[in-house]
Amino acid sequence: MDYQIVKPSAKLAPFVKHYWMLDNCLPQGQEHVQRIVPSGLAELIFYLGDRPGSKDLDKPLSDNVIITGQLNDFYDLEVKGRMSLFAVVFLPYSLSAFFDIPAVEFNNRHTPLRFLFRDKVNELEDRIFQADGLQHKVVVVEKFLMSSLQKSLKKYEFKRIYEAVERINLSRGQVEIETLASDACLSRKQFERTFSAFVGTSPRKFLRTVRFQNAIKEKSLKPDMKLTELTYQCGYYDQAHMTNDFRKLTGLSPRQYFSMCEPFSDYFG
Repeated sequence: MDYQIVKPSAKLAPFVKHYWMLDNCLPQGQEHVQRIVPSGLAELIFYLGDRPGSKDLDKPLSDNVIITGQLNDFYDLEVKGRMSLFAVVFLPYSLSAFFDIPAVEFNNRHTPLRFLFRDKVNELEDRIFQADGLQHKVVVVEKFLMSSLQKSLKKYEFKRIYEAVERINLSRGQVEIETLASDACLSRKQFERTFSAFVGTSPRKFLRTVRFQNAIKEKSLKPDMKLTELTYQCGYYDQAHMTNDFRKLTGLSPRQYFSMCEPFSDYFG
């Protein structure tokens, strides 16, 4: 399996976490089921080989170029043949910087890019496909992203949510929504509405995802850490709280998840 990752240019670093590319070919007749769990990050994905099938009827992969918004729960992909893709990983508050609709419209779904850029997608897809290697694909997609940056972006609201997400990151998801709203000089309802418009999900659900991602990160750093210790270090009330969150986000208990999946945090990695 060939997996590569590269950071964005300085101009796009405030909006893009990184780009990544995967190329893998399964032997004929074999298939692999990949469980996708909430990462706290949205992506723009280009499927360059065989497009996988989604086992969740509410999240069909109906096109080769899709925007995957914030996820509230898990789903499974059925992979066959050649799995080749190139992806843009956005920082949590950045979708609205490129697409002139609230990020919450992408919540828990796959949206074909052509729904938003009907005339540009075929040319963009062809250029990405023809570009030789990850670096050349990055050049192509960065030109598209720079041309798509919203001139009408409400910078003062963007800054509020940027600072809220930074506070969430520093606390590893262990901060009260009332505190975030107060820091943003907004009522709780105003803050929740603005947060959802930029991040694509509610503050409560985003905090749950960040706590989960932090638990994965901590477990990757300390594989021998007991679940009881992990529970309290990551801000869960008790083990039942952590178990409920894990089951919602992965379909597995923490013990099952760590025994079946290598702990790696997409969010904090």
